[in-house]
Parts: sequence; structure tokens; C-alpha cells
Amino acid sequence: MKSNQISYKQELLRKTIHLCSLTLPILYYYTDKQTTLSFIIPLFFIILFVDIFSKKGRILHNFVFKYFGSMLREHEKKDGFVLNGASWVLISAVLVFAIFPKILAITSFVILIVSDLSAALIGRRFGKHPLFDKSWEGTGAFFVSASLIIVLIWSILPERNMYFLYFGIFTSIITAFTEAVSKVIKVDDNISIPTSFCITMLILEEIAIKQGSSFLNLM
Repeated sequence: MKSNQISYKQELLRKTIHLCSLTLPILYYYTDKQTTLSFIIPLFFIILFVDIFSKKGRILHNFVFKYFGSMLREHEKKDGFVLNGASWVLISAVLVFAIFPKILAITSFVILIVSDLSAALIGRRFGKHPLFDKSWEGTGAFFVSASLIIVLIWSILPERNMYFLYFGIFTSIITAFTEAVSKVIKVDDNISIPTSFCITMLILEEIAIKQGSSFLNLM
């Protein structure tokens, strides 16, 4: 086990808690950008406060490390301005929901939560062939789950735009490799995954427009 890795059991528990973040894209789906951000931004500051002061204040430190310490990676336990996964997820939510079109923000964030979980669990259990500091098995699991998410979201759209389906699956390949290389390029994957997906889809939207179609206004 790498020094920065937690046990598989704690990884599973960490990712299970991570699934709670799916409430954010679900909220955005049923509301609008302003309503969603008005909920996420205060939540972000609360989590950030707890994250920072759990390393400084004795009461918060004892509480956080008692109940969540076994799920924290070694670098997340260090003093200084080192954020944990929960803080990065909320930073990502604020940025992605504020900047990108609704359909891309929601899709990319679901991929972040579900496909990152799939890559971590499959990679930890079955990964045998290295890809950067991840594994081909984990990256494959990321791509498959991301593609299934694209198909699912495409199936519930009011208009089943084929460009969204095809370009989304293609972009899932790029996003899977982005996740695999994130530590190498020193960008937190909670940021790199949704932003790479959204930026690639925005570029591909130009191709769809030239063909007389568009998928950005489907939500």
C-alpha cells in the first residue's frame, strides 16, 4: 500500500460518503443556478472552516479525527493549508455550477462523483497494469461508468440529441485519462474531472452548431 493510501474498507466508506454529493447536481436539476449556489456557497464556507480549523483548534481537531480520521489521506492530516476531499468537492461545485451551462455542470459533476468512485474501487481491488500513478483497470471503470451516465442523462432529456450522446461518450475517454494524470500534473481531480469534461464538450458544441444542432440548451 502506498504511504498516502488508506485501507480498502476506509476507501469504500470514504466514497460512500462522497456519494452524498450527488444531492448537489440533483438540486441543480430541479432548481436554477442562483438557488443552487445560494445553498452551496454557505455550505462550502462551513466545510472550509471545519477543514482548516480542525488542524488548528483542539475541539474541532478531536471531533474530526475521532470520527473521520481513518478516512483521511496522510496529506490531508498535515498542518497548513491542505484541504481535504470534501472541501475540494465543494470548490468544484461552486466553480462548475457558476461557470458552465447547466447540462454540462450537472453531467460533469455526476461523473465526478460516480466515475471517480468506480475508478478508485476497481483500481484498488483489480488494478494490475499501471497508468501514470493509477491503473488501466481503474481508468477503464471510469470510462465505462461515465459513458453509462451520459446514456442515462441523454435518455431523460426532453430532446434526445445524438450529438450530446456521441460527444459525451467521446469526452468520457478524455475525462478518464484526465483523472488518471491529475496527480502527475498536480491538479486535484475534483477540479480536473468536471472542468476537462465541460471544456471539451464546449469545444465539441461548435461542431454540433455547424451541423445545425446544439445540446447546451437541453436543460
